[in-house]
Amino acid sequence: MIRTFHLFREQDPGGVSGTGKVAERCVLSNGCVMLLWLTKVASLSLFSSMENLERIHGHKGFTKVVFDDEQN
Repeated sequence: MIRTFHLFREQDPGGVSGTGKVAERCVLSNGCVMLLWLTKVASLSLFSSMENLERIHGHKGFTKVVFDDEQN
């Protein structure tokens, strides 16, 4: 099953991607993660796991992963 989610950033430590909903993502059935940045210069990235994505883009807790099927 493919799960969709987005990145929500409360602060932008790097000053590049902004705040709020900054990226849309999906987790594929094999655990790979696809990421589409919603910035002025959009880009698409592929990560081998959710852990690798959070290690790179988590910014020490400033970025939250919000799964769309878990929102209230």
